Amino acid sequence: MALLNVIRRWHFREGMPIREIERRTGLSRNTIRKYLRAGTVEPQFKVAERPSKLDPFAEKLSGWLRVEAGRSRKQRRTVNQMHADLVTLGYDGSYNRVAAFAREWKADRQRDAQTIGRGTFVPLVFMPGEAFQFDWSEDWAIIAGERTKLLVAHSKLSHSRAFIVRAYLLQTHEMLFDALTPAFRVLGGVPRRGIFDNMRTAVDRIGAGKVRQVNARFSAMASHYLFEPEFCNPAAGWEKGQVEKNVQDARRRLWQPLPCFPDLAALNA
Repeated sequence: MALLNVIRRWHFREGMPIREIERRTGLSRNTIRKYLRAGTVEPQFKVAERPSKLDPFAEKLSGWLRVEAGRSRKQRRTVNQMHADLVTLGYDGSYNRVAAFAREWKADRQRDAQTIGRGTFVPLVFMPGEAFQFDWSEDWAIIAGERTKLLVAHSKLSHSRAFIVRAYLLQTHEMLFDALTPAFRVLGGVPRRGIFDNMRTAVDRIGAGKVRQVNARFSAMASHYLFEPEFCNPAAGWEKGQVEKNVQDARRRLWQPLPCFPDLAALNA
């Protein structure tokens, strides 16, 4: 899902040709075209993986790849040579499986390097259309005579500081998507990046540094709207300071006298 998101964003937003996407990903052009032709992006949930013949040799192969990455291009062993060396150690699987493992290892290494580079600074100035920030806050209202807790979704453009807020009774995927869809419409488009905290509806697991296991439904939504999601470090609200100010203002209001809103049923009558 993450790779599909990147391919769609490269092609539809950045105008990258299929040949360049092929070079960067190692995928065939037919596979890339199939992804790009898909009108909708549905999350695919993995079934339990069967043991691979390469599993007992994965740590050994990872070590070799790390060593080879530190050598000059002329001195490096090829994947074909590493496959032959694994065979001498008892591996009886295919070369294609070893090559796939090497591609995944290199892709992970490149993503880690890019993440570290992005994580060394926090931009304070944003270009128009570059990014938006999103966060939730809590508030209270009197609805039908009862004190009701509200979950308030804040969507804010990083450049112009234009924002929109919507209140819900729950903080679920449906509420998150319902908040962002009209926000993009009202604010006039979808920026290239979206900056979020590590909310459960977006992040399944927090890894080291900026590594995140992104929720499949959230990733599908980001792929549909062609924005790149970025997640703050834990307890680092300043990394999305514009929307955080909205949230802090909302929290301060909790200590003020409780407003009495009209019955929502009367408003809809």
